[in-house]
Amino acid sequence: VQLGESGGGLVQPGGSLRLSCASSGFTFSSYDMSWARPAPGKERELVATITSNGGSTNYADSVKGRFTISRDNAKNTVYLQMNSLKPEDTAVYYCNARTIRSLKEYSYWGQGTQVTVSS
Repeated sequence: VQLGESGGGLVQPGGSLRLSCASSGFTFSSYDMSWARPAPGKERELVATITSNGGSTNYADSVKGRFTISRDNAKNTVYLQMNSLKPEDTAVYYCNARTIRSLKEYSYWGQGTQVTVSS
């Protein structure tokens, strides 16, 4: 299983970035996909999640209205469009694939991509 994040970098406050996560080694279309970042008191917080068929999305309050998650099941790729970036969005962003099959959870993580918001 491989999850490879890309698209991170340095951006000024108010700017935009688009993260991508290319996946292989599992049935991508059967997995819910999420983007997560470290948070105080937690190892990571989910900032955005999209269901396996792309029919439903969910966002953390801190990014609602600014971030958009999407997926292309034909390309085995999930995206995170980040607009109106703030310095507090600075973090390593991780891609996660998760499914439950026969009552067992399968969850995979990528290595992360650094996003730095600074003037």
